[in-house]
Amino acid sequence: MFEGSPSEVKRQFLELYFWALGFKSIAGLDEAGRGALAGPLYVGLVIFPKGYLNQDIRDSKQLTSSKREKLFETIIKEAVDYAISCATVEEINKLGISKALQLAMERALNSLKTSIDLLLIDGPVLLKSYRGIQKAIVNGDRLSLSIAGGSILAKVTRDRVMEELDRLYPGYGFSEHKGYATEKHLQVLKKLGPSPVHRLNFKPCKP
Repeated sequence: MFEGSPSEVKRQFLELYFWALGFKSIAGLDEAGRGALAGPLYVGLVIFPKGYLNQDIRDSKQLTSSKREKLFETIIKEAVDYAISCATVEEINKLGISKALQLAMERALNSLKTSIDLLLIDGPVLLKSYRGIQKAIVNGDRLSLSIAGGSILAKVTRDRVMEELDRLYPGYGFSEHKGYATEKHLQVLKKLGPSPVHRLNFKPCKP
C-alpha cells in the first residue's frame, strides 16, 4: 500500500509498473558532475530488491548533504547490488563529456555482480554499448526509486572527491561549488587560471 503524497507515489511508479510486467532485476543509473567545469564525472547504479520501497530516497538535488550521506549508507546496505564508477578529468579532456559519460556508464554496468532484466537511465541518453532492454527517463531521478538511489551514490562520492581536490588545489573553492560554474568559481578562474583538474575543453576553462 502506498504512503505519502501523490508526488511520492509517482516517483516510485516506474519500478512498480515494470515489476508488475514481470521484470525482476531493475537497475537505475544516474550521473553527477556532467555539467561541472572541474573534477571527474561519476555514475551511480543501483538494483533494489523487487517490491522495495523507501520514501526517503529521492533526487539527490532535493536532499541536504547530511541526508544524502545517511541515505548513501542505507542504499549500499539494502541494495541487491550497486556500482559507482567515474570518468577522469583526463578522459573528459580527451574524449569530450558525452563519450566520457558513456565510458563511465559502461564501467558501472560491467562492475555489477548481478544480472539485470532492465536498465533505467536518467535523462535522454542511452548506453550505446548495452544490448539489453533499457529506457531513458527524463526526470528519472524523480520518477524512479533506483535512479534516485544511483543519483545519491554518484553525488555523495563525487562531493567527497571534490572536497579532497579543494585541499589539493586551494583557492578555487571546490568544496563549496563542487566544480560547477558559479559566479565565484568563474571569477577565480579568471584570476588563477585553470587548475590541473579543470576540464580544458569547457569554454570557461580554456587558457
